[in-house]
Amino acid sequence: MRGWKVFIPLFLLCSVAFASESRLPFSTVFKGQGEFNRLVGKAKAGNWKALPIGARTAAVGQALVGTRYKHFTLEIDNRIESPSVNFQGMDCWTFFEIALSFARMLNEPESNWTPERLLHYIELDRYRGGECTGEYLSRLHYLEDWLYDNDRRGLVEDLTRDLGGRSVPHSAREMTAGWRHYRYLAANRSLLGPLPKDRVAGIESKLRSGDIIGIISRDRSGLYSTAHVGLALRTSDGVLHFMHASSPSNYGRVIVDAELSKYLYRYRSDSGILVARPLR
Repeated sequence: MRGWKVFIPLFLLCSVAFASESRLPFSTVFKGQGEFNRLVGKAKAGNWKALPIGARTAAVGQALVGTRYKHFTLEIDNRIESPSVNFQGMDCWTFFEIALSFARMLNEPESNWTPERLLHYIELDRYRGGECTGEYLSRLHYLEDWLYDNDRRGLVEDLTRDLGGRSVPHSAREMTAGWRHYRYLAANRSLLGPLPKDRVAGIESKLRSGDIIGIISRDRSGLYSTAHVGLALRTSDGVLHFMHASSPSNYGRVIVDAELSKYLYRYRSDSGILVARPLR
């Protein structure tokens, strides 16, 4: 934490160096210039930069409502791993990370509100230690791993255990062949305490707009893993909603969904949540 100021220049240098060596064209790593420009215009008109980071993230998320759902937006090349943004279509992961990264970019002077700078903040968020090496395993593929790494670097705070989370056996089947490369998963073969869904209604008052909400699901073997992710949004009536990129089998776009505690009972397999609060 104390070394944060020391590492920022290194992150900037790594981002610039990687951008020059990735050999992926800009049109591959960034899609939706018009949508980006409109979002910048809304940020200026609404003075979003004056908002706290969580409220700012929620404001960006609300502005993205209606964006169509698109599968596999993280998989942009067969060989080279690279930070990327697609405003024309998002899945649940890219929705929350674009909202958060755009909100972080607004900390900078308006002259820096550019696609290139947004890609820097995507890299800072998406990759282990904030650096994309060009290799697939430098990406934080599991939300649990993402939460551990970003909490360790002081970017977010893991609130789950303080809210009443408990440890459960974790499934890591998606990356079965490479799980040993995931330092957190290799050292901790159980999930960092999700909050059971029957306790969510009792703690909703403690959650804020812009909190990152990971939905934990239980499989038939009794193991747990992250099934979905979105943002908390408290509306003017005081209700805390779940805002997320909903799959084509449901709404097929970014929506403001039901009250969070009620959303969790829509799917029997959903068992609880992880909560991360953006700090910067």
